[in-house]
Amino acid sequence: MDAVVDILLKPRPQLPGNVTGDFCYIDISLHSPGVWGDGRASFFHFILPRLLFQLAIIFILTQSLHLFLRRFNLPRLVSEILAGIILGPSFLGQMFSLQESLFSPEGDMYLELLSRIGYIFFIFLCGVKMDPRMVLTTGIKAWTVGVLGVTIPLSSGLAFNLLNRATIHRYRWPAYKNIVSIQNLFPFPVVASMLVDLQIMNSELGRLALAIALISDLFSDLSYTILTYGRIGQMGFANVIMIHSAVLTVLLMLFLLFVLRPAFIGIIKRTPEGKPVTNFHVIFTAMMVLLVVVLTDNVGINYQYGPFLLGLAVPDGPPLGATLVDRLETLVSGLFAPLLLTFCGMKVNLVELFDLKFVATVWGILAMCLSVKLVAVFGPAVACGLPGNDAAALAFIMTTQGIVQMSFYYYNSMNQTFDGETFSMLTISVLIQAAVANLIVKSLYDTSRMYSGYQKRDIQNTSINSELRVLSCAHRIDDVLAARKILETTYPRKESPLTVYALHMMELVGRAHPQLIDHQLGQKSSGGTRTQKMIDILSSFESQYSGFVTVQQFTAMSLTKFMHHDICTLAFNKLASLIILPFHRKWNQQGKIILDSSSLRAINCEVLDLSPCSVAILVDRHRVRRNPSSTYNIGVAFFGGSDDREALAYAKRMALCPSVQLTVVRFVSWDGHGGDSQWDAVLDAELLKEARMQGAHQDNVVYKEERVKDGAETALIVHDMEEAFDLVMVGRRHKVDTPQLLGLSEWNDLPELGPIGDMLAAPDVDFPVSILVVQHQNIKT
Repeated sequence: MDAVVDILLKPRPQLPGNVTGDFCYIDISLHSPGVWGDGRASFFHFILPRLLFQLAIIFILTQSLHLFLRRFNLPRLVSEILAGIILGPSFLGQMFSLQESLFSPEGDMYLELLSRIGYIFFIFLCGVKMDPRMVLTTGIKAWTVGVLGVTIPLSSGLAFNLLNRATIHRYRWPAYKNIVSIQNLFPFPVVASMLVDLQIMNSELGRLALAIALISDLFSDLSYTILTYGRIGQMGFANVIMIHSAVLTVLLMLFLLFVLRPAFIGIIKRTPEGKPVTNFHVIFTAMMVLLVVVLTDNVGINYQYGPFLLGLAVPDGPPLGATLVDRLETLVSGLFAPLLLTFCGMKVNLVELFDLKFVATVWGILAMCLSVKLVAVFGPAVACGLPGNDAAALAFIMTTQGIVQMSFYYYNSMNQTFDGETFSMLTISVLIQAAVANLIVKSLYDTSRMYSGYQKRDIQNTSINSELRVLSCAHRIDDVLAARKILETTYPRKESPLTVYALHMMELVGRAHPQLIDHQLGQKSSGGTRTQKMIDILSSFESQYSGFVTVQQFTAMSLTKFMHHDICTLAFNKLASLIILPFHRKWNQQGKIILDSSSLRAINCEVLDLSPCSVAILVDRHRVRRNPSSTYNIGVAFFGGSDDREALAYAKRMALCPSVQLTVVRFVSWDGHGGDSQWDAVLDAELLKEARMQGAHQDNVVYKEERVKDGAETALIVHDMEEAFDLVMVGRRHKVDTPQLLGLSEWNDLPELGPIGDMLAAPDVDFPVSILVVQHQNIKT
């Protein structure tokens, strides 16, 4: 102890000159002592509490603005930038004392650090979800629009630079050049985010926009890099710097391609099939992201290119890409990456504007670049055969701005290429372009109108001796087996062939680009053995009815909330008369529910609203045990209306099958009032007459009528049908004032099944009866 005291008391050696031996001591107040502290320092004097309070204010304000602005179809980006502007010097900054307490300048570094880290991982995940191989499989239309959409603005930007070189002040020239360069970018993450916001990612236009954005992004990044090195090469003194930077860039690319990518492939090989990668591998990948950022920054190129290229080196999809997206997506894309937009908004100062002449020049540059980009996309799109409205919508999708442009603006602001007022104007331009583009695309392209004019694609108007086209959808192997039983019952034969379009639906995980895989073209899906088993089941069905059945199989890989677009688009393109959807509940052999998926239910509801043809929801209980029988008993509950007529029309076709026993039960009101319109009553009578005539010539068709007073009596008869039949077919929609259903609508938990379908699909039904709830085609005008 004495030795320590002696050392501390020992005089310091004298330093030469005027240099003193004084030491600087910085007191970093990290943690607050809380309410039990001495109370001499404010709560906001401490770094960590102040940072947490800042984050809370930012996210509460952002979410509040978004809850309000999304009613006007404005994207989240608008709310995030607006929140920053409100908290910045333009509004809150005018109250100096409050601004100093909440968002003091010394606290900016911590918000900036969080926002930059969030953006680094955001751009990395965007690279993970991109599949560069898609560039090789896109059509000539995407290549034409993508390449010309980059080449024309790039050439125009060079022309603008030559024409305006003499008119722009030399101190403003670097800012001018960088604005033009950034305006000519086509970031894939920005386009993908916009398509998700507009819910058109899986539409025909959305798929085309994603393909074009992928090509344009890679092409524009390559062009931007080449031009940057070219500018450096023009400086005589910078040749060594250019060569040095180019060599280091090539070495970085080789490191990513031949060191890290094989390491990622090795991780995948060591991961058991169907299992996610371990936490160690996720942490290792995150460490590589930070390492690559350091290397990229020291190589001499923008730091955000490194994590993006690393993301491209990670194999997309499961297990590695899917696990990375699953573990990081919510925290990064939902929390830290949007913080960059709000932080940039906090730097916007609309109060202090000095050089109004250059401010006007900035807006002129932005207007010129936007006009050229719109023409560069719209012209080739029209030349490739897109309708005018779709081409215009595509142009605004491709020219929208977002977080990637904002990061470039902030990067140039930090290295003082942009001054405060220039950065403020550019931030406002991002906000305006994102908002206007969303509104215009929303008005030009409405997916609900894409099926308008698609008339009479149903079973009623399909002759019983003509080809029937059915789109069968499946999520699981059970769905395929259940659909096959229905298709076999349809009784395909030479006079009435059956064409089945089988759509196997898989959730898009770890990818940004949805895919519709056509297995007839030899394309492979990444669904593994499960998808292959589903394909084999329907292939054997086609072989069993060779010459009478044609099966075309597809796999749709997309986000669950957009799967209904894949279904409706395929039905529309293939002129299907009926879509068969699996019910969202599944039962085991003991009759217990083993699956109840709200996302699958949402898909069914969306298809019912948008479908271009008739739709049937198949409630399958084939796994519930029943005594085997060679006869398949089908019952039709008929109340009247277009949906019931569609169900009966399909049942009449099934009745041609020798192994089917069809019973048509018509429910008639005691007072003779059916609730239908006069025209519906005429159509009902005509179809029922045909069913009775068919019963007169076929022993396997029985027609009967049941007179009921209200829904209670109807329910008793329907419950008796549960035990008597293997399959009950019923229409989904009926008139509100139908006496036979009086009181049943109040107990309807699943509106997509209608009152009768909901009753038959109830969890407490013990009998192994399956239900086919049919909705007639919605005729759109």
